[in-house]
Amino acid sequence: QVQLVESGGGLVQPGGSLRLSCAASGNIFGINALGWYRQAPGKQREWVAAIHSGISGDTTNYADSVKGRFTVSRDHAKRTMYLQMNNLNTEDTAVYYCSAVDRDGAGTYFVLGSLGQGTQVTVSS
Repeated sequence: QVQLVESGGGLVQPGGSLRLSCAASGNIFGINALGWYRQAPGKQREWVAAIHSGISGDTTNYADSVKGRFTVSRDHAKRTMYLQMNNLNTEDTAVYYCSAVDRDGAGTYFVLGSLGQGTQVTVSS
């Protein structure tokens, strides 16, 4: 069983940056894709980014709302995924979660297993 623990959240001013980490423990064999989700107060959970790992390397996908500002990466040796978030704005305020993910036939990402505790990101002046 895989356990994923998020960290790195905090309070940042608009225009600032944060880097989130997602550390994996347990048996991660066969998990080819990891993703980030977020949930703001009173809103539905939103998929943010995903990284797929294969023989030819890693490929990434992003929600339109974060494209060009967020970068997802993975350090396989450290069993850790990262989310570099730049040019943050107040709409990025949310609890951020990581999970193993997959896609359905329409290309929509869904969570495999359960989400962790998450890490709070607050963007405010």
